[in-house]
Amino acid sequence: MDNFEELAERLALDVLAAREELGTDQLVQEIADVLEASSSTMHEAFMTAVRVHTAEARARGVLNAKLKAAGKSLPER
Repeated sequence: MDNFEELAERLALDVLAAREELGTDQLVQEIADVLEASSSTMHEAFMTAVRVHTAEARARGVLNAKLKAAGKSLPER
């Protein structure tokens, strides 16, 4: 992973956590706008990381709901 991708990944995780703490969906777009104005490469990497983590969280939510409804759970890793 390139350095800018690592930076974008860490920033995305921090922004997603802050979004939950602050309860605002606008935060991701505000940060994306700042990045877009200064670095399209960083902007794209950030948005990709945000989408990946958001999709994974939603998918885990569906998976956990299905398991709970069936009275099952995944083995611990």
